[in-house]
Amino acid sequence: MPQDNRPMPPQPKQEQAPPGETKLMQPVPDHGEQSYKGLGRLKGKVALITGGDSGIGRAVAIAFAREGADILVSYLSEHEDAEETARWVRNAGRQPVVAPGDIKSEAFCNALVERAVEELGSIDILVNNAAFQRTYNSIEDIPADEWDETFRTNIYAPFYLSRAAIRHMKPGSSIINTTSIQSRQPSSSLLAYASTKGAVSNFTAGLAEMVSDKGIRVNAVAPGPIWTPLIPSTMPPEKSASFGKQTLIGRAGQPAELAGAYVLLASDLGSYMTGAVIPVTGGEIMI
Repeated sequence: MPQDNRPMPPQPKQEQAPPGETKLMQPVPDHGEQSYKGLGRLKGKVALITGGDSGIGRAVAIAFAREGADILVSYLSEHEDAEETARWVRNAGRQPVVAPGDIKSEAFCNALVERAVEELGSIDILVNNAAFQRTYNSIEDIPADEWDETFRTNIYAPFYLSRAAIRHMKPGSSIINTTSIQSRQPSSSLLAYASTKGAVSNFTAGLAEMVSDKGIRVNAVAPGPIWTPLIPSTMPPEKSASFGKQTLIGRAGQPAELAGAYVLLASDLGSYMTGAVIPVTGGEIMI
C-alpha cells in the first residue's frame, strides 16, 4: 500500500483524562485546516454539529463552513477546542455559535435546536456526532451508571435532537449520524460503545423511512479507527500507540479524511441517498 505523510504507528504512548484535548495529542490530528477547499455546496445552510469542538466534529465544521454553512458547535466542556473550531468557521466567512452543555439532557438538546433556529435562522443539517466510550476487559467491570451514560450520549441524544430538529426542517434537510465499524464488528473491550453504535445504525435506517414523506434524508457515516481526543482519553496508552495498525492502510484515519463523506450526505450531491451507511474504515471490511 503506498504511504503518505500521515503518521504511522507506533505513535507515542499517551493518556489523557476524558474528554481529552486536541493540543495534548501527539501527533495533533489533521482536521483539514490546510487542505479542504469548499465549492459552496452548502451555501445559506445552517448545521448543528454535536462534538463539534474536536476530531471528526471539527473537521466537519471546517468543511461545512467552507461550503457556505453557518455552524452551531455543540460540545461538553472543551472550551479551548470549541473556540478553535469557531475560529476556523469565522475564517471561512461564516457565523459560528458555540454551545457548551450535556446532550444527555433532553431539555438541553431541545434548547440547542431552538438556539440554532433563533440565532442562525434555521436548521438544515443535523450531525449527531458526539460519543462516549470506555474500554473494559470484563463485563463485571462495567459500572451500570457508565453503561447508562454511554447510551444516553450515543443514542438517546440523537433521538432527542432529531425529534426536535425535524419540527423545523424543510424538505431537502439532512440528518447525519456518526455510527462506527463497531456497529458490525464489535470489539469486546468496547462492549457498551459498540452496542450503542449498532443502535445508531438501526435508528438511521428506521428514521429515514419514517421521515421520507417530509423530504428529509437520514444517513450515517461509519468510521473505522480515527485519531481523535477520544482515543488517548479512553484507551490504555499501549492501545493508543498502535491504534489503527490493523487497517489495510496501516494507520488510523485522520478526521479530515471523513469530511467529504459528511459533505456528500449534507449536500445535493447526496440527494438520492437516505437510509445509507457510508463506511470510511481504512480498508477494514464492514460485514
